[in-house]
Order: sequence, then C-alpha cells, then structure tokens
Amino acid sequence: MKDKIAVIGLGYVGLPLAVAFGEKYETIGFDINEIRINQLKDYIDITHEVSKEELKKSKFLKFTNNIQDIKNANIFIITVPTPIDEANNPDLNFVINATKIVGSVLKKNDIVVYESTVFPGCTEEVCVPVLEKESGLKFNIDFFCGYSPERINPGDKQHRLKNIVKVVSGSNEETTRKLERLYGSIIEAGIFKASSIKVAEAAKVIENTQRDLNIALINELALIFDKMGINTKEVLNAAATKWNFLRFEPGLVGGHCIGVDPYYLTYKAKLLGYHPEVILAGRRINDNMGKFIAEKTVKLLIKLSKKVKKCSVLIAGFTFKENCTDVRNTKVIDIFNELQDLEIKADIYDPYANKEDSKKYYNVNILDKIPDKKFDAIIVAVKHDCFKNDFEKLDNLFDGEGVFIDVKSMFLEKEFPNNIIYWNL
Repeated sequence: MKDKIAVIGLGYVGLPLAVAFGEKYETIGFDINEIRINQLKDYIDITHEVSKEELKKSKFLKFTNNIQDIKNANIFIITVPTPIDEANNPDLNFVINATKIVGSVLKKNDIVVYESTVFPGCTEEVCVPVLEKESGLKFNIDFFCGYSPERINPGDKQHRLKNIVKVVSGSNEETTRKLERLYGSIIEAGIFKASSIKVAEAAKVIENTQRDLNIALINELALIFDKMGINTKEVLNAAATKWNFLRFEPGLVGGHCIGVDPYYLTYKAKLLGYHPEVILAGRRINDNMGKFIAEKTVKLLIKLSKKVKKCSVLIAGFTFKENCTDVRNTKVIDIFNELQDLEIKADIYDPYANKEDSKKYYNVNILDKIPDKKFDAIIVAVKHDCFKNDFEKLDNLFDGEGVFIDVKSMFLEKEFPNNIIYWNL
C-alpha cells in the first residue's frame, strides 16, 4: 500500500511539511481553522513560510477541516502548538485535542508521529493512552508511534525543512526504519535515527534550552556592562576574535520555541524531584529584559529633562523575531505594558506583524506605517530588514531632543545627531 499522509496542524511547522510530502505522496493538510484552510486552497500562506508557487507545486496535497477527510490516511503527523500557561507549565490542550481527532479515525497498522515540542516521555505517557482510549486499539500491537522534532526557524529562508537534518524515532525498530525511509524521501540533509522516542523528545527541548541559556548569559553581561558604561556590541566584537568564542547577541527572547521549550524540561524535572537552577535562572533573566529596556528608556528621557507622562514613544517591531509575522509570546509586549503602567503613550509600528493576532492576544493595535507625529523616544525592538530605511532620516520623527533605543544594535551611534541620545543593548 502506498502511504497516505495526514498532517494535523498547518502552522509554521505543519504547512512546509505537508507541502514537501505533497510533492510525492497523497497528503491531506488538516487544520480546525476554516479561514486558514480556505486561504491555503487559494494558495495564500499568511505566515509567508511557503510561496504560492510552492503550494501549486505540491500536486498531491489537499487541505481540509473535515475529520472524515483524513480517515483513510495511514500515517498521521501532529504538528500543533505546545505553549505554556500563565504559571509557565506546559499547555498540552492543542496536542491532546489533535490526538483525540487522530484517535477517532485510527486503524490497525497506522503510525502516529509527533513533531510538536513536548517534555521527554510525553508521547508515550500522555498521548498514547489517549490514542488507545479513542481508538480501542493497543499501542505497539495495533498501531505505532514516532517522534521527529521540528526544527523550523520562522522567517529563515536559508535553513528550511529540506536542508535541515531530521531526527526520527519510532516505538519499535520497524517503525523507526519506516520513518527513516519516509522522511528521507523529502529531506535532502539526511536523517538521524534516535535510539528512542524519549531521546528524540529530549534532544528537541535541549536544542532551544541551550540557546536560551547562552542568550541569558549575554543579556546578563549586557546588564553589567550598561552599569559600567561599556558598549556590549564592542565587547562582543573584541571577544569574537578568539577562535572558540561563541557569538550570541543580547535581546528579547520570546516566541514559541526558545522562550517556551525550557519550561517543558523543567516541568518534567520537578515532577521527578529535581529543581533545575541554571535553566530557570536563565529564564528569569530573559523574561525581565523587556522591563529593563522600558526602564532604561524612561531614565534617558529623564536625563533630557522630559516630562515622562507627557512623552510620546514609538515602538518599532512587535513580532517575536525579525522578518516574520508571528506575535506569539512576543516579549515586546513587556516593553509596551511597562510604558503603559507609567502612563506613557506608545504607538506600535510593525509592517510584518499579524494584526488580528496582536489584537486577539494582546489587545493592541499595530500600525502599518510610522504615524505622522513627533516622538520623544523610539525603541527599535525587532531587527526587521525594512527598519534600516525607515529610520535612516530622523529629522521628522523627533520633537527636538530625543532617545533612540536600538535593542538589536542595527545602527551605529556615530550616525545619530547630537540632539539624540543613542543606546543599544
């Protein structure tokens, strides 16, 4: 039997995967969002991860929000979000609901693969029992499971699905070999077989935990150097001349991966009686950077003898990272909220950000263009490419003296006139 694949969840991870499989296999892209499905049927991807041409090229791919349309698939790949709740605990609602959907149509010899980020053990301890309950089938007898951690980097046009090594693992050797062949038929960079599902799950969470901790270290150094009056970027440039120095940049750490995945690992560790110290310390540092940037802006405004409550501030950038539309878990909101608490009027400008999600999740209005008004401070919070041109000329943006906060060091201090205080993280 030729494989028929159903990809459950068509976001940043699921859509590129469905498109790649759809070039070679009969593939159903399933999502509960009917608006998203209708857009994709019209070859429109609002995340800009997949082009119209790529969607059209995937000739065996169909999109649906009807569960009945996936019942004939024999391989189900679940790629739904796994966020955290307000207490920083894993929120598995999306993955459990997707598992229930798959369980309702699961048949003998089917394979269910999870790509969503979870804590080690989640697939077999949490998801498998749901599949068994919904289907009435027995795990590793009637159906099988696998785990293949997603490695999509939103907005990155260089590192894409096909040229990133894919880790695969199955609930038994035969399933692992099957997944190796299946993914190997679309992944050009090669396949790495993990020894178990738990190993593959753990590999995923430590990839982003490692980055989170490295950025936390640089963020803490930036806090220290700011007190010393030293430019962090200049320090990093000097240190980077050593061959084994790891170059990380300070900044806001949000999104649905780096700012979330460490909590999946620490949650599981706590259940086992171990309290992680280094990982949580790094999270605390990164989670407080938005507040620090807002406070720094206010201190510099006071230095200019500005009446803070009457100041007008422009925040440029609202997405969680540069050149993408995603605002999930953006830490720019922390800057905005801190300024709001101080009764400072702030406008947010971001030509990339998903405006509907910004309103839905944060109740903020995102501007398409810089408003025609004068500002006391501008905070460039995200490194969008377009901002280089937007802030090339500052004459019409500032009301006399002002403050320019360059979070990601996009600009050079020497480019700024004497009436503007320039500061970078």
